[in-house]
Amino acid sequence: VPLQASGGGLVQAGDSLRLSCAASGGSLMSYAMGWFRQAPGKEREFIAVLVWFSGRTVYADSLKGRFTISRDIAKNVVYLQMNSLQHEDTAVYYCGARTRVNWGARDAYSDHERYGYWGQGTLVTVSS
Repeated sequence: VPLQASGGGLVQAGDSLRLSCAASGGSLMSYAMGWFRQAPGKEREFIAVLVWFSGRTVYADSLKGRFTISRDIAKNVVYLQMNSLQHEDTAVYYCGARTRVNWGARDAYSDHERYGYWGQGTLVTVSS
């Protein structure tokens, strides 16, 4: 599943930004689409995932409420709306795709090593 992420940039603290991840190559019904981020010197951090088949979502507890994942089914695009951005949100943001799992095992979606497809990353810089 080729993925193309876009929408990053330089913003000020308190601003909002929406990232996009366009998927090509056919149906996403077997996949979950996730957003992660990686700051310099840190591990890749889970943000949110959307299960394409059901539309169900899972969020990292620390980011729920400020970040929202959504999709455009017709365009095969998944979005990440980020509000009230802080300097600590500065990172390269990645979208990834992996095969979906049973809802009872949804914790598995936070493991970036289980994602088989990645976009190229888009840099978000938040000035304080």
